[in-house]
Amino acid sequence: MIDREHQLPIKRQAEVLSISRGTAYYTPRPVSEKDRLLMRRLDELHMNYPFAGSRMLRDLLRQQGVDAGRLHIGTLMKKMGIEAIYRRPNTSKPAPGHRIYPYLLRNLVVSRPNQVWAMDISYIPMARGFVYLAAVVDWFSRRILSWKLSITMDVSFCLEAVEEALSMNEKPEIFNTDQGSQFTSEAFTEQLRKNNIAISMDGKGCWRDNVFVERIWRTIKYEEVYLRAYDSAHDARTSLRKYIEFYNQTRPHSSLKGKTPDQIHFNTPPLQLAA
Repeated sequence: MIDREHQLPIKRQAEVLSISRGTAYYTPRPVSEKDRLLMRRLDELHMNYPFAGSRMLRDLLRQQGVDAGRLHIGTLMKKMGIEAIYRRPNTSKPAPGHRIYPYLLRNLVVSRPNQVWAMDISYIPMARGFVYLAAVVDWFSRRILSWKLSITMDVSFCLEAVEEALSMNEKPEIFNTDQGSQFTSEAFTEQLRKNNIAISMDGKGCWRDNVFVERIWRTIKYEEVYLRAYDSAHDARTSLRKYIEFYNQTRPHSSLKGKTPDQIHFNTPPLQLAA
């Protein structure tokens, strides 16, 4: 989103996007091989035990013969963008000064595509490093409407994913996220407001809705990411694109009674297989 050739100074562009100016000059620092392997283990444990905090993860790692301090695990969890899922007042800490919107899905019956969209960010390990995956998902059909990869967790790649989803689909009535700083930023919420989309954010008593998106991450990671060792962000993007097409178009979902997200989203009959 930052245009270095634009007449508007980078500092001002960063202010408009509600991101740190340092992000515009960010050069990724290599993660040590030891930490990279530890982050991979933490990611897998988080997928299996999303309720586990740094203390439990430390103990689970010790059961596997891996000795790591709780503070270091907490630091890596922050870098990965993961945290324990359980009932508590706030599921994610917004940036100071960012407005928090009310949760709109309590007791709401979601009965059709493009009624409610959700968005989240997940850590994606590679052979030498990692990237972040942001995805926009239709709540009713479970269809992944758009997705983007980034080496940082700033708001820009989230905005790009939303723009792409809106350009190819009927806009939703409600857009739900957690209270992460990317989603509470003025740039992100303004994009939804200008499209007359109601903004919903997980809060107290809404922890179960995080599990909805976590299940999608779990599916992607166990059926795609953990089976690969991406050499680069380009390789990750190419492979994920193929898998997400499979996920949307071909993979049957038990929660959809054996149909695919595309069949539910577009209300199309199952494909007739040749004899």
